[in-house]
Amino acid sequence: MEKSVDYMVHEFAAVRTGKASPGLVENVDVHAYGSAMKLKQLALITTPEPRLLVVQPFDAGTVQDIERALKESKIGITPAVDGKILDEAKKLKASGALTEDQLRDVEDEVQKLTDRFVKSIDDHLKHKDAEVMKV
Repeated sequence: MEKSVDYMVHEFAAVRTGKASPGLVENVDVHAYGSAMKLKQLALITTPEPRLLVVQPFDAGTVQDIERALKESKIGITPAVDGKILDEAKKLKASGALTEDQLRDVEDEVQKLTDRFVKSIDDHLKHKDAEVMKV
């Protein structure tokens, strides 16, 4: 009976509600290192905000594999890869290859991209909230 309860709790973790949960993506299959692995084996999954999941790969080389797996999964989320864009831009500015204005433009573009994906996530969340509330 205890195993049944544990299984039910595990399955309930994947039920989508208005709050982000690592259980939503932890069992997504990712093809990396020549085999299929669960996302929780490749990355740290956290929820810094109620509507945000952050996946931090243990190996930066698996970022593209994880992104592809999340896009191909049928959970209806769109991953946004943070990457190291701002770090690289700041290094270029420090070396003199980028001006202050160009750095500000890069930061503005990254912010616009982030805002677009946050809006997309909010739209999906509203849709899912309405779907869950119908039942």
